[in-house]
Amino acid sequence: MKYGLIGKPLGHSFSREIHALIADYDYRLFEIDEDELPRFFQERDFSGINVTIPYKQTVIPFLDEISDEAKKIGAVNTIVKKEGKLFGFNTDFFGMRALIKSAGLDLENKTVLILGTGGTSKTAVEVSKSLGAKKIVKVSRTKSSDTVTYDEAYEKFSGADVIINTTPVGMFPNADKTPVDIKKFKKLQGVIDAVYNPLRTNFVLDAESIGAKGRGGLYMLVAQAVYASALFLDKTADESVIDKTYARILTEKRNIVLCGMPSSGKTTVGKALANDFGKRFIDTDDVVVEKKKESISDIFEKYGEGEFRKEERLAIEELSKENGLVIATGGGAVLDENNVRALRRNGVILFLDRSLENLVATADRPLSKDKEKLKNLFEKRYDVYKSCADAVIPADGEIADVVEKIKGVLL
Repeated sequence: MKYGLIGKPLGHSFSREIHALIADYDYRLFEIDEDELPRFFQERDFSGINVTIPYKQTVIPFLDEISDEAKKIGAVNTIVKKEGKLFGFNTDFFGMRALIKSAGLDLENKTVLILGTGGTSKTAVEVSKSLGAKKIVKVSRTKSSDTVTYDEAYEKFSGADVIINTTPVGMFPNADKTPVDIKKFKKLQGVIDAVYNPLRTNFVLDAESIGAKGRGGLYMLVAQAVYASALFLDKTADESVIDKTYARILTEKRNIVLCGMPSSGKTTVGKALANDFGKRFIDTDDVVVEKKKESISDIFEKYGEGEFRKEERLAIEELSKENGLVIATGGGAVLDENNVRALRRNGVILFLDRSLENLVATADRPLSKDKEKLKNLFEKRYDVYKSCADAVIPADGEIADVVEKIKGVLL
């Protein structure tokens, strides 16, 4: 392995794809157990590596020298071999600082809560200091001389301005978790989450729901990778590459989720989008039909709407964990707030707004099988579609026109 990433687990990692966009070298993921580290560093069979959880502190004794930033933080995430010696750096510092600035958050004279005590937590402390934070409080499940508990954070620091999550809580595959109850912080201006898979954690979504700024860790991952790549290749980092790479990896990884009325064109538009973006198309109705081995009409007739919604919810829960999909949802899917939350974690939700007069009632759709039912459904759901969507797409035109409107929103 010439270049790559070590850590465990690595099933969630986007690093290989990101480095492929930054530079022309072979970058591999190497999942390794802690007891294998001594042999790995004794052999030194690499030119440059990144280090992720849980080894950012563990690797330090194996190194010959570490940078000032890494010493101050007490964690290393980038190692370069030069003339047989191993040099450790912390590009997470520059990545997190870039992330905070990209989120539009000003830490000057602010109170910052940092969740977690690992290597990334130490990075967050030093970055917060460098950005002028007035008070920095580390929060842990276990109280210590330099941390408070989560209960104490709620009681004593409910007026915190910014919260930075450096724990793995909310990370794939346990994406339904969140590290704190956002609503207990009454003056919150924004949150930063080092977790990047899913793209928007529940922590970030919760912040957005109360009007605070929120940003997940993908931008940090890209920024630190740009700085790490420069160290690998012994050159100055080109910061203009960060935004370009971030935009490309976000476009690649983000799901495009289509919601709207039956016959609004979700399936047809979705297949065209999938073709243009090189993504896989999935219709949630098809997933339910495949699992039950019965048509939607038969499911409604035999088991009732409740059974269909249960299967739909399970399908959405699983699909929402994946990346790079175009998902056409059933007409009633976004009526369930849990479905909306799941879909938003890795996706952008687009409402295909097709006028009532252009919608078609069909017998195979139990809730809209005639014109009157369709009209009632439209009036009942229209505002829900608008409220849950990240963007509303006029959908009365030709398929190609609708696709171009979506591209205008996403690109």
